[in-house]
Amino acid sequence: MKTISLICAVLLFLALIKLPIGYYTILRIVVTIGAAAIVAKEFKHGINIWVIVFGFIAVIFNPILPVYLHDKAIWMPIDLICGIIFFVKSFINPKQ
Repeated sequence: MKTISLICAVLLFLALIKLPIGYYTILRIVVTIGAAAIVAKEFKHGINIWVIVFGFIAVIFNPILPVYLHDKAIWMPIDLICGIIFFVKSFINPKQ
């Protein structure tokens, strides 16, 4: 789980720079899969803060019913905060 969290964090941090639109499509897919994997793993221990936070991230980034925030200035803090959350999660449970 640490590797998935770190990959998602790095991809979210890279999203802060101007990249082609295809990158953001791949970002949505990878972040949704990463968040859903963490939700599935954490849900085994019952509903906790990680299930709620990563469930919310999965909903925001899902590519099937995407949330469109047309201004990159709106997405930048979301990408940064979510990247930090993935980064923190990777070090809170390093054995997973």
